[in-house]
Amino acid sequence: MRTIADVGAAVIGTGFIGTVHVEALRRIGVRVRGVLGSSPERGAERARALGVPRAYADLDELLADDDVEVVHVTSPNHLHAPQATAILRAGRHVVCEKPLAMTSAESAGLMRVEAASGLIAAVNFNIRFYPLNQHLRERVAAGDLGEIRLVTGRYHQDWLLEATDWNWRLEPDKGGSLRAVGDIGSHWLDLMTFVTGRRVEAVMADLATFIPVRRQPRGPVQSFSTERSADTTAREMATEDAATMLLRFEGGGRGALSLSQVSPGRKNSLQYEIDGSEAAAAWDSETPDHLWIGHRDRPNEVLQRNPALMGEAGRAAAALPGGHVEGFGDTFGALFRAIYADVLVGRMAERPPYATFADGHEEMVLGDAIAESARTGRWVEIPHA
Repeated sequence: MRTIADVGAAVIGTGFIGTVHVEALRRIGVRVRGVLGSSPERGAERARALGVPRAYADLDELLADDDVEVVHVTSPNHLHAPQATAILRAGRHVVCEKPLAMTSAESAGLMRVEAASGLIAAVNFNIRFYPLNQHLRERVAAGDLGEIRLVTGRYHQDWLLEATDWNWRLEPDKGGSLRAVGDIGSHWLDLMTFVTGRRVEAVMADLATFIPVRRQPRGPVQSFSTERSADTTAREMATEDAATMLLRFEGGGRGALSLSQVSPGRKNSLQYEIDGSEAAAAWDSETPDHLWIGHRDRPNEVLQRNPALMGEAGRAAAALPGGHVEGFGDTFGALFRAIYADVLVGRMAERPPYATFADGHEEMVLGDAIAESARTGRWVEIPHA
């Protein structure tokens, strides 16, 4: 019988998030056969730094490596669709970073390629895999919160606060036409659909660009870098620094969301509260081991992440005993364990806990509606398949 140690993987992209993928794969026992960098030189440098045995010169060379069964795509957004398409057509399973594509037309095309391949195709919405989010999903489905009435929250960061902050995500031809929505809003929206079991039916959105002109360094910049270059050029911005929106969910629930990449002091703060007719629940990604549970007629509760106190899904996502905090990097391990369990079987489970290309496409369609609402100043309904 094959085990996870028999599976070989490769990672495209060697920056911040690509490194997280490499380290998480190693932790769960997957053999990382090599990496593909933005250039052969960059790939070789990062392979040495990460202790990975091989740096591929290009995607063709990677796909010619028979030891690679699964390819992780962590490259800039504009490369996701063409790379994922090539990977599937080469007969390899794929794990793609979000957003799945640059447009909903591209993501729809990817769904067709995936369906024809019969292979595993997952999207890296890792925030689902904080153990308490997995646990809460089960409790919501069991009716503990009652009828879902109100879903509110935010996702705030400060890494693009200054006009001198720069990253490829600021360039629409590489990051897409929606920045805060596509980069961090997609995480919150996917998470709330996952936890509540209800999709967004309609949206009223407002987008804001507070820094209309930024200073682009003439050399390369890594995500979340604190270094500042003196050699820059002025670039007008065409994507949003922040977004606010009202939401209507299936089943009659209402929602409100605030997104920002320019909120001082908020490094990576995703928060939500789900208010039901019987109880409420709230969670903050910066204190991920605690879930607040609200009641009307008895004391409120705080559930500390503890495999002994969580349901089956929460226990499956947890890797450490209670009191030993699990964070951002640990969610990748939990997500990859679920994906690679299906890799060993050779097909996706009927209802996998991880996000599929269909879920990734759903976020692209929702992004279209958000953009249209902001442009027209009206509610826009989401066309679900």
